Amino acid sequence: VKKILTSKIFVIFIWIAALFVLWEVCAAHVAETKRTPENILPHISGIINSLLSDKKINGSQTALLMVLENAGATLSRAGGGYLIGIASGFVLALLMSLSGIVEKIAFPYLMLIQLIPILGMAPIINAITGDIAVSRIVIAAILTFYPVALAGFKSVQKEKHELMYSYAANKFQIYTKTMIPACIPYFFTGLKISAPMAITASILVDTLQGGIGLGCLLSQSLK
Repeated sequence: VKKILTSKIFVIFIWIAALFVLWEVCAAHVAETKRTPENILPHISGIINSLLSDKKINGSQTALLMVLENAGATLSRAGGGYLIGIASGFVLALLMSLSGIVEKIAFPYLMLIQLIPILGMAPIINAITGDIAVSRIVIAAILTFYPVALAGFKSVQKEKHELMYSYAANKFQIYTKTMIPACIPYFFTGLKISAPMAITASILVDTLQGGIGLGCLLSQSLK
């Protein structure tokens, strides 16, 4: 019994059950308060019924099809920005490791990017790109870019450098045999941090403009 109670699956189940209970309590409280719109926090049973219903919401799609279509649009934009952010962040991390000048120039801007809120960044990026669809991808890329750009090249012990130099290894061999393998755990940590950030950013930026996306759908459902 103790093994079951301490297992990850049981802990996850408890957290999900607690979330469901909390949601239902909040939904019941909202239902007792007169609000506009009334469906601002529906019961879970109401959400499930809406998803399973064959009623056409916009004349051609059911609620489930609408959610899937908008989720696909949001995830595709977040995924595109995520991949761009991974590639550019890793390249910058490599350049900062190779050159102290690049690090001194780039690092303050990396800090500055983190200080700007997503909703404040969106109008700036949109004005630069002139396309809201492109700006959504760019913002997802920027938020992915920061954690990946701080990949742990600096974490490699000095002894490993000295060992490679004692073997007369060149720069390429040092990075491929020592630096890059050593920073892989930090790199994947950056990926885990940036993945939800890219999706969240994509949803938040969707709320600023019309079109298709989970953020747009959320904004429309509150009207």
